[in-house]
Amino acid sequence: MRYSASHKLETRQKLLESSSVSAKQEGFATVGVDGLMKAIGLTGGAFYSHFSSKDELFASIVERELRQSLERLSGDGELSRVRLERCLKHYLSMAHVEQPGTGCALPALGAEIARADSAVRQQAEHWICRLHESWAGILQSDSLAWAILSQCVGALVVARMLVSPQIQSSVLSSSYEEVARQIDAH
Repeated sequence: MRYSASHKLETRQKLLESSSVSAKQEGFATVGVDGLMKAIGLTGGAFYSHFSSKDELFASIVERELRQSLERLSGDGELSRVRLERCLKHYLSMAHVEQPGTGCALPALGAEIARADSAVRQQAEHWICRLHESWAGILQSDSLAWAILSQCVGALVVARMLVSPQIQSSVLSSSYEEVARQIDAH
């Protein structure tokens, strides 16, 4: 039975969404093709009608996730300082620590992106630089934008590594206070 082009596109989108969540929760390298397809109710063999390889899927996940992060965290250039601070407060929250599958890909997949081929890393660089550019425009500082981006991603990684919610919360609140202080001082 042949499927329509829209069905194939819908299936590809379901696979991307499901795989993104799995990758951010469990790590991309740990999830096999069969497991990714089973999550959306299909067999492993159907995978190759959507992607030529697992690496191609990973590249698509990175592009999709970082594009969405840019949309959420920059508002396509319409982000004000106040909205940026609100976004950063949400980013540095316990909800973000506890729900990696629905959060930013950088803390969850950063190490895997760093080990990926240059095409994936270039894709990540493109979207990260676009986010940086948006924040630098708001903050009127390239270096401050890089510092805040790095601080936020790092704080989330550290908080997720810890067991105690009190210490996790302390890492997040301390990081947010420092970021807010840097923004106010600039």
